[in-house]
Amino acid sequence: MAAALRAGLLGVGMMGRHHARVLRELDGVELVAIADPGGDPHGVAGELEILPDIDALIAAGIDCAVVAVPTRFHEDAALKLAAAGVHTLVEKPIAHTVEAGQRMVEAFERAGLVGAVGHIERFNPALQELRRRLEAGDLGAVYQIQTRRQGPFPSRIGDVGVAKDLASHDVDLTAWVAQSDYERIFAQTTFKSGREHEDMIAITGRLASGVIVNHLVNWLSPMKERLTVVTGEKGSFVADTSTGDLTFYANGTIPLEWESVSTFRGVSEGDVTRYAFVKREPLRVEHEAFRDAVLGMPTDIVTMRQGLRTLEVVEAALESARSDESTPL
Repeated sequence: MAAALRAGLLGVGMMGRHHARVLRELDGVELVAIADPGGDPHGVAGELEILPDIDALIAAGIDCAVVAVPTRFHEDAALKLAAAGVHTLVEKPIAHTVEAGQRMVEAFERAGLVGAVGHIERFNPALQELRRRLEAGDLGAVYQIQTRRQGPFPSRIGDVGVAKDLASHDVDLTAWVAQSDYERIFAQTTFKSGREHEDMIAITGRLASGVIVNHLVNWLSPMKERLTVVTGEKGSFVADTSTGDLTFYANGTIPLEWESVSTFRGVSEGDVTRYAFVKREPLRVEHEAFRDAVLGMPTDIVTMRQGLRTLEVVEAALESARSDESTPL
């Protein structure tokens, strides 16, 4: 039996503590080192020593690493890990700037290492099932994808705005679900909470395939909402990623008998189906995909190059909001 991959974790804050738990439970992986200059606020280290920095983490002799520190520190950590020959999963967004992300992509590709970005929504069971059903043709042609990701402000986020922290999820999952890149985008932002970064963004755009997209994202809503709606030829899929549920609203087949509106070829309400399927923890599925990629197995990870493209789209949305003009991509 092959030896387990020696894994290191940089950062054990709100997200890092969950990475620690999953790494300890993952077959074929052994969590051997944790580093965080801020200590261990959630008490997840157990018998492991809390190392002071990325250099100490690398010195522990690791095969792969997870980087879960604030975004502005991603580039420095990733470049050191690439230089040391360590496969790396970096939490989203990939970096604080497109230029930093590009340097990370080039470093990992040049070294022939697996570099991944933690866009966890791709591994949500509702979206995995949605993607499968779209590929099977259950919706026919896709016309529109809209997402709503709204809720209260998480005080732990201080270095980026809602676009990079949350809208990046929707940009990534939309391009992945539709299997098409963004072609043009327009956005508007607001700053209502007294912070330097935006706390609300509304994005509209078009994919290269012609699919229309809309994203409503904010930190100003008292209700938490995580919805993806895909409308197409045969009806609409609604994926609720907070519960992992997927529902299909079929177009009706009852003919119109009202003569004055029969010339409008719209749709009517049909059957509604909520699907039953296995719902596994997205973070665990993400880690399994990363592990398998490190082992050279075919898998569907979010590569650093894909993570960079997502950041480019988000940056274009922010530039659109500043200029009040649509931005080609």
